[in-house]
Parts: sequence; C-alpha cells; structure tokens
Amino acid sequence: MKELTNPDRAAKGQRSTLIGVVANILLVAAKGTAGWLGNSYALIADAIESATDVFTSIVVWLGLRTAAKAPDQDHPYGHGKAEPLAAIVVSVSLIAAAILIAVQSVENIVTPHTTPAPFTLLVLVGVVVVKELLFRFVEKVADEVESNAVKADAWHHRSDAITSLTAFIGISIALLGGEGYESADDWAALIAAVVIVINAYRIFRPSFAEIMDEAPQGNWVEEIEAISLTVPGVEAIEKCFVRKMGFEYFVDLHVIVDGQMSVRQGHDIAHGVKNAILKHKPAIHDVLVHVEPADPERQLRITNDELRKGR
Repeated sequence: MKELTNPDRAAKGQRSTLIGVVANILLVAAKGTAGWLGNSYALIADAIESATDVFTSIVVWLGLRTAAKAPDQDHPYGHGKAEPLAAIVVSVSLIAAAILIAVQSVENIVTPHTTPAPFTLLVLVGVVVVKELLFRFVEKVADEVESNAVKADAWHHRSDAITSLTAFIGISIALLGGEGYESADDWAALIAAVVIVINAYRIFRPSFAEIMDEAPQGNWVEEIEAISLTVPGVEAIEKCFVRKMGFEYFVDLHVIVDGQMSVRQGHDIAHGVKNAILKHKPAIHDVLVHVEPADPERQLRITNDELRKGR
C-alpha cells in the first residue's frame, strides 16, 4: 500500500497539538485557582473552556495520528477521514462547553454575589497573551499542513483568548462600577459562551464539507486541467473531480484522446497525465484517469485550443 505523500505534515500537526495540550493543562490550573480564590466565575468559565481544550487537543492528536496511517486492506483509500472527524468532535465539545458556561452564567446573574478580586485581572492578561501566541503558532502549522483538525485546535486557542478578554472587561467593569455591577463578570462569561458557539461553527463547517467530499477551496480543478493538457496526446478534458481526505487529495479525471489510437497508446497517455499531476501537485495522493475517445458532439470542459487562447 502507498504511504502518505508527505508524512512530515502529519508529524508537524501532532507536535503543535501536543504543545497546546501542555499549555492548556498549566492554564487550567492557573485560571481555576485564581477564579476560585478571586471569586470570579468568568475566570472559572475560562478554566472550564481550557479544560475542554485539553480533551479536544487529545482528540485532534489521535485523529491526526490515525489519519497519518497508510492505506490497508480494510481502508484502501487510507484513514484520512479521521482528521475531519476529530475536528467535528472538537466543534461539538465547544458547543457543550458554551452551554455549560451560559447556564451557570445566568444562574450567577440572578444570584447576588461579591465583586471579583483585582488580582484576577493580572492572571487574565497573561492568559490572553499566551493563548493568542498559541493561536498564531498553531494556525500557521494548520495552513502549512492543510489540516482542518489542526485549524480547529488553533481556533480553540483563539476562543480561549477571547473568553479571557471578555472576562477581563467584565471584571474591570465590576471593580470600577462598584455596588450593583457585581454581575458584569457573569455577563462577560455569557458573551464568551456566544463567541465559543460561533467559533464552533467555523470549525464544523469545513470539516463537515470534507466528510461529504465537497470540492476543496481554491483553483485545484483549473490547475489540474492545465497540467493534464500539457501531456502529448491529450486533446481535451471532459471531467475533473477533486476531494480531500485528511492531508491528501484524490483526483478523478476524464481525458479526451484520439479515438483511433491503440489501447496501449491510451494507457501510456493516462500514465503520463497521472505522473505529471503528481509531480506538480505533491499534496495529491492518487489520480484516477479515465480515457475517452474524441467525439465532436461531446460537451467538453476545456480544450487545448481554449487553453492557447488564454482561458
């Protein structure tokens, strides 16, 4: 069975995820302790969100590890679907955490309580800085490895930074406003819950699209068609479909050739097309080329003449 075209991408994604796990464990302890001692539910809510980060980062790591496995007899197309599945689990867990935070926030709003301690603001400043740096680091890795799961992990860090920022604002209002403003901290936690749900959708949408084999974003089809038409013997392209599975892309392509040529000639052209695409697009794992005989009445997607005219 063919190995991954670029196993380093999977390894890089796993490393960034593990860094996030370690950072979140430390932040859960810091925020939870500060929130309890400082009487701040917004900070405790933030700790809950970071705790879900630990769980979901482990899910992402397991998903990336599974997606990196080579195809086998039971999974001839590989294990790439594990990667978007992990991202979907992350989005669902984010929604669950948001609901938990929202329910507790409402309870605290209707129940009088004391103002949070000033030192909680210092903790939140440190959290925002750390989380934003983690987001930028992990998102850069996600773009490099083209992984929705790693992207989801990055946005988990960004949502944590946002909840910490809203907590900072809420606690500041409570401290400056004095009596009657104690619940500003809890309103901040409620707003953070809404932000978390929005980020959960941002994670869910592209991952679900990948599970459903939706065409990937970008100019994949146009680029593959252009590469195919450079192969001698290819007269036109009838169909071109591209789908993403984990770190890899798969292509189904119908090329038009002279209907009078031999089967051997058509076979050689098909291999030429496949090799050319794999050479120019390393992220593509496999190309299935179907050879069609030329037919003047066939509705073609693109021809060599159109390409030369600067389509």
